[in-house]
Amino acid sequence: MIDLHTHLHMLEIPVEQAVAQAKAAGVSHLITVSSEPSDLALVRAHAERFAEVFCTQGIHPHDAKHFSQDIGDQIRGQVHHPKFVAIGEIGLDFYYNHSTHEEQVAAFETQMDLAIELQKPVQIHTRDAEKETIEILKKYRGKVKGILHCFTGTGWLADQALDLGYDLSFSGVVTFRNAEELRKTLDRTPLDRIHVETDAPFLSPVPMRGKKNEPAFVMHTAALVAQLKNVSVEELRQQTYRNAKQMKLVFDYESGL
Repeated sequence: MIDLHTHLHMLEIPVEQAVAQAKAAGVSHLITVSSEPSDLALVRAHAERFAEVFCTQGIHPHDAKHFSQDIGDQIRGQVHHPKFVAIGEIGLDFYYNHSTHEEQVAAFETQMDLAIELQKPVQIHTRDAEKETIEILKKYRGKVKGILHCFTGTGWLADQALDLGYDLSFSGVVTFRNAEELRKTLDRTPLDRIHVETDAPFLSPVPMRGKKNEPAFVMHTAALVAQLKNVSVEELRQQTYRNAKQMKLVFDYESGL
């Protein structure tokens, strides 16, 4: 199983413990995700340290105001890093507005341009900005591929994203009692367009609510997703692995390094 989106540098437990517990639970690959300038080197270091860990490079919309040409050049300079698999997490967050809308749009589009240049998929964050996110993704139709991570949007957003060629990644939120609409979206999302993630240390799934999330807990989300899609956990594991490889988000690290 793949934890498609985690933040190893934000965990309260030691990274080596988190990776070991994930492996023991059945997680074979983890993608650790950057979100602000100081994270870029940290996530690369974790990917270099552990064979199972891959990384992204990108700036979250919260920190869009800190995005600069220098940051773009730093990301560009990692294009040949063997464990750098995606640009992310990038996007729009009009709920918190830690950066202005204009700063968020500018950073999002610049990093989408980087995705084209570096031929990398993207991991997208969107909150309270569905229409604006889709408008930007339409500008890049056929030029960029990727996933909407921790998908919690409307059915409209799911349909639009899928139509544009983006996959959806489901987190522990799908296990929450009040997530019935999200489970309906999952139900009608094709199995070959689905991923699972933790977004650790946030959003622990049922039955781990009240604890800080960690990559091992993705198996709880996977169990519910498999049940809702009427497949076994092993079938889901195989399909989500194929989905991630198709998106070039992971590779066989035993032979790939």
